[in-house]
Amino acid sequence: QSQKNMQITGTHFNYYHVCKRKLWLFAHGIQMEHTSDLVAQGKLLHESSYPQRSARWEEVELGGIKVDFYDRRARIIHEIKKSTAKEEAHVWQLKYYIYVFEQHGIAGVSGVLEYPKLRITDEVWLTQPDRERILEIASEIEAVVQSETCPPKLKVSWCRNCSYFDFCWSGEE
Repeated sequence: QSQKNMQITGTHFNYYHVCKRKLWLFAHGIQMEHTSDLVAQGKLLHESSYPQRSARWEEVELGGIKVDFYDRRARIIHEIKKSTAKEEAHVWQLKYYIYVFEQHGIAGVSGVLEYPKLRITDEVWLTQPDRERILEIASEIEAVVQSETCPPKLKVSWCRNCSYFDFCWSGEE
């Protein structure tokens, strides 16, 4: 049975799409972000890319999510990604943020994914099929998290850029 009280965050949604093992480890308190140069670079990019935003837009914490830039007047959530590749995980994380806003009575919200390194922005909207898929994904996230065993590691190119790389691959090459 699933725990109805599990607080699903945007990080859960992102990791679900990237790697189930990463999701499981994160949810079980094994967090490697503090040791990751890539995460530190992402925070620096975040702070330096749009310094004027802090004055105009606000950080919002709501229902287990934390949105760095929310333009209340335009009802737009801005999500900045350090990646040099657009990823489906980013889109679903932002759709989940919009969904959480809706669940808290804030309608008409959209999102913008920003990739400063690529000089690209993508608008993100939430559709009815997306809302249904979010409920399915949330259920699947709970199933992964509640599993007694950690999912197997993936053998994919992006493992090298993951903050869990040393954890998963120590002693192997």
